[in-house]
Amino acid sequence: MAGKRIATALLLALVTSCTPSAPHPAGGEAPAAGNTRVAGDGGIPKNGFISLDDDAHAAIANLDPVLLSAMRKAAADATLQGVEFRVTSGWRSAQYQQRLLDEAIELYSSEEEARRWVHPPEKSAHVTGKAMDIGPTNADDWLIQHGAEYGLCQAYANEMWHFELLTTPGGECPQPRGTPGP
Repeated sequence: MAGKRIATALLLALVTSCTPSAPHPAGGEAPAAGNTRVAGDGGIPKNGFISLDDDAHAAIANLDPVLLSAMRKAAADATLQGVEFRVTSGWRSAQYQQRLLDEAIELYSSEEEARRWVHPPEKSAHVTGKAMDIGPTNADDWLIQHGAEYGLCQAYANEMWHFELLTTPGGECPQPRGTPGP
């Protein structure tokens, strides 16, 4: 039972990472929460990922346009090196973010522990459209090595899949912050 709980916790952390974001230097505004361009909650399909080109999916369509453009450029270059990006999370509605937090509280039996992995809607960079979670691991490794060329940086040391625009293209990424938390 403990092994299943740990596996579930790791999967929840991967799918629901939702860290606070700093304003990105490249500018660009995501649609205001509740005023999205494409309806939906931003949830992930059953296959576990969304294509960067799926403009009909709310998780992609409601992202900050500068972030999406940078990620698409990075993905195109990575593809030339045999690396495929898969979006495991993008924009999320505030309601969906709250549901993820509620599920984490149930899983961990502690709101404090849950908030180490899942932020409330008002703190989530996903809700503002300024964060994307990317997989698989080789894509994360590629972005960690090359992301600064596009302004994309790993935001948190314990979330190799979570990227935000934290520098200008060609700049230097800041050191990933520690564990996201309250």
